[in-house]
Amino acid sequence: MTNTHSNPNQANEIVDQLKASGALDELFSKIDSGEVELTGDGGLVPALIKETLERGLGAEMTSHLGYTAGDRDAKTTTNSRNGTYAKTVASEAGDIEISVPRDRDGSFTPRLVPKGSRRLGGLDDMIISLYAGGMTIRDIQHHLVSTIGTELSHETISNITDAVLDAVMEWQQRPLEEFYPVVYLDAIRVKVRDNGHVRSKAAHIAVGVDMDGIKHVLGIWVQNTEGASFWAHVCAELANRGVQDVLIVCCDGLTGLPDAIEATWPDSLVQTCVVHLIRAANRFVSYTDRKAVSRALKPIYAAANEEAALTALTTFAESELGRKYPSAVAVFENAWDRFIPFLQFPPALRRVIYTTNAIESLNYQLRKVTKNRSQFPTDDSVVKLLWLAICNIEDKRAREREKEKGKGKARKATTGRLVEGQITTNWKQALAQLAVAYPDRMNPYL
Repeated sequence: MTNTHSNPNQANEIVDQLKASGALDELFSKIDSGEVELTGDGGLVPALIKETLERGLGAEMTSHLGYTAGDRDAKTTTNSRNGTYAKTVASEAGDIEISVPRDRDGSFTPRLVPKGSRRLGGLDDMIISLYAGGMTIRDIQHHLVSTIGTELSHETISNITDAVLDAVMEWQQRPLEEFYPVVYLDAIRVKVRDNGHVRSKAAHIAVGVDMDGIKHVLGIWVQNTEGASFWAHVCAELANRGVQDVLIVCCDGLTGLPDAIEATWPDSLVQTCVVHLIRAANRFVSYTDRKAVSRALKPIYAAANEEAALTALTTFAESELGRKYPSAVAVFENAWDRFIPFLQFPPALRRVIYTTNAIESLNYQLRKVTKNRSQFPTDDSVVKLLWLAICNIEDKRAREREKEKGKGKARKATTGRLVEGQITTNWKQALAQLAVAYPDRMNPYL
């Protein structure tokens, strides 16, 4: 049972008053001695919920009939009370049997526990929270039975989590801002059952940085393979939702993406993630040499300009490590045209666009959620779980921002969910440098 208008401060004040009056001392004594159990069958918490529900249902019946029980003189209708019927509802505290009042003409429709409802609202919220945290439906079944003694079917739990699909679709189709200075694109791999076969698919996630430096998840797309036609569809969808211009798209060298970007936003710059290049360069490097190779590659991406970077690459290629691992040299040579764009920018802006780490930190948390699932039944189920997980992550971030705000740190006031991330590091400096690099495109939005 949930109450969106509840006041936690008021509840705490009531508890403090009861403690101060000594009214809770006897109860605490019985709890400590084991005479009273808090939860489970016959526990104090279920009993309090039962009493609260039955009192609320009685108040609803009084409002429906227009007179209180036993007050026949105030009766102004031919309808009257007609006893009660028993009903068991599942709750966060376990199964609770309540007595629901009924009237003679059957016109009473309870709102606190609606007809046909077998669960209190808080239990649905709990199940969705557990699902968003990475638990499978079977895990949730076991958890509910072992912790609160409530047994729900696989279908019931699945239906509860499916109830968010409308919200997911609304989010996936919501209007976007017309301008994002930077957009990051990355993907995580998931296994999905497709036409009787389990296939490895990529769940692609786009994160846009707005003018205030706040990162927003723009959408999630599940696809078998990457290619120009797929990315053209994604870019067209973002454009149809309102994105008119993007300055820089940072990605990991996805096939077909540059063509799709240029077809949708002709003036956008596509930057290959340097961290992905370094990982690819180390793919065939022995473990003992990886640190040395990574150090030797640093002068390439830390160079002052393209000429200096090319000189550094040549130096590495001619070194002992370069001759030992020619594949590492080939990685940079093959990606050179998409690697060098960020070299034209000053250091503060380079730190923003040279890597997709801004989205990989999110993906790392999403992988923790998806790792418990050997496979997903549908593409929609992938998007549903990732959306719930992102909302869950953002709720945590929002609480952290509130704590920082309370400590006196100046941060932009943001709310969790749908779906805002942290403010990009050194964003003010990067924004100023973007304004210098792209004055005509930036000025209308400053």
